[in-house]
Amino acid sequence: MSYARHIHSCNQWNPAGFIPFAVGETQYGWMRPAFARQLRRFPATFTVEDSYVALHPALRTFEARNSAVAEALDELVRERVLDHVMGELFPVLHAWGEQPAFLLDRAAVSAFGTRSFGQHLNGIVLSEHGTSMWIGRRAADRHTFPDQLDQMVAGGMPYGITLAENLAKECEEEAGMKKELAASARATGLISYRRETPAGLRSDTIFCYDITLPSSFKPVCSDGEVGEFYLWPLDEVARVVRETDEFKPNCNLVVIDFLLRHGLITADHPEYAQLKSGLQLL
Repeated sequence: MSYARHIHSCNQWNPAGFIPFAVGETQYGWMRPAFARQLRRFPATFTVEDSYVALHPALRTFEARNSAVAEALDELVRERVLDHVMGELFPVLHAWGEQPAFLLDRAAVSAFGTRSFGQHLNGIVLSEHGTSMWIGRRAADRHTFPDQLDQMVAGGMPYGITLAENLAKECEEEAGMKKELAASARATGLISYRRETPAGLRSDTIFCYDITLPSSFKPVCSDGEVGEFYLWPLDEVARVVRETDEFKPNCNLVVIDFLLRHGLITADHPEYAQLKSGLQLL
């Protein structure tokens, strides 16, 4: 088994199976042709051709685009083309910090293949016995990846909130961490990947953080995301990533990034160069 297989798995997609999705002259995503054909029932919202899909040019304002797309998604849920909407709006953009073209319900992001952003926090405890990491196991009733292992805190980036605000909110909800402690988290960089899924295309950027926690801290989840927490030595965390598929796929990448940054995967490891170059989508 290897670390690199997780990077390979998270970057598996066939461009021939998708067509571009654009707003104006700018491409924002990739869409399966079968889903694109479903959008032909909304000619005032989408322009659908065999080779591309675009928002209708008459939708010139941010507000008009948001309203039209939301109405279309509600109808697609009623027609059972989509399973559900989540009521959590993600910005449609190329890079963090841009003005979004419009807002898209989180449940439809993969269907449109637009880039989404998230935050993952590595919770570390130092002791005389070495370094350990808090690991969460996702609750059994989660819509995606039930029962799989996860970072102590992880969540998507909705519209209208800063990175610091969202991280503090996720820390409180998922780990019972007070915002004063969450404020000591250190941003360490980002990873990105593009992965084909049954729902469409995941094109994700994850902002990574580390936090050193007191030995007295015990995470407690209040939002139902996590069913159980474990405090594992780093050697065990590395072994589980290297030898199993117990972690949610993108969480493997976050652990690999941590192991590289902290010198636990060194330059003499046979996969070192592949891992260093593979954590950011080119």
